[in-house]
Amino acid sequence: MYLCDLKNSYMLRKKQSVRPDSTKDGDSGKIRLNRYIANSGICSRRDADKLISEGHITVNGKKVTSLGTKVSPYDDIRYRGKKLAAEKKIYILMNKPKGYVTTVEDPHAERTVLDLIGKACPERVYPVGRLDKDTTGVLLLTNDGDLTTKLTHPRYRRNKIYHVFLDRNISAEDLKKLTVGIDIEGETVAADAVSYADPEDRTQVGIEIHSGQNRIVKRLFEAVGYRVKKLDRVYFAGLTKKNLPRGKWRFLSPKEIILLKRSRS
Repeated sequence: MYLCDLKNSYMLRKKQSVRPDSTKDGDSGKIRLNRYIANSGICSRRDADKLISEGHITVNGKKVTSLGTKVSPYDDIRYRGKKLAAEKKIYILMNKPKGYVTTVEDPHAERTVLDLIGKACPERVYPVGRLDKDTTGVLLLTNDGDLTTKLTHPRYRRNKIYHVFLDRNISAEDLKKLTVGIDIEGETVAADAVSYADPEDRTQVGIEIHSGQNRIVKRLFEAVGYRVKKLDRVYFAGLTKKNLPRGKWRFLSPKEIILLKRSRS
């Protein structure tokens, strides 16, 4: 079975409703300040809210701390004195290898995923979400703050599919427990779908999930008594690692970008 096609081969897709972007407004030519900051490429919209509330942003020379502030393209918006401007949007798809950290800056990390792309572009890009150091597979890097929010915020329910390798055979009963729901630190978390990845090897499982909790796949299997030996993400928001060797990356095509922004998967 070709792992990149797990989604089409055995996972049941579920249609999910997506609430509209509440940050859009009716003011002609104006957008929310956090969206402008995210569009500049320095961070996600969620992180922009922190910068605003902490007083790091000025608009036309005045410090702004109100999260509801709206600005126009003609306003002078600065972060710690540096003027922000709209940046060319970059979208990079990577097949993350083992041993790399998905972070922009980590003084304790020997290698980060940014080391793999080197000087691919002058724009500053960052990983969308996180994969553990030892987890491999589909990873998106971009400077599109709006898209990052839509791909990572829980309300948008963007699904991921992982190929899981366990330390021993898992029973059908335990697979069912994962879809019913497992208590993780007081919150019930359930897989959207789960199945054996290889009918002849019950240590291999495919799991589809939209939860964004840290290490959630490993924690789910640990909760039912299994240890994850290897974890590979094969699908994220419509993207797969098909024809992309481990450790390699490429820019998304214009068509892929359009589909990514439209996708509700």
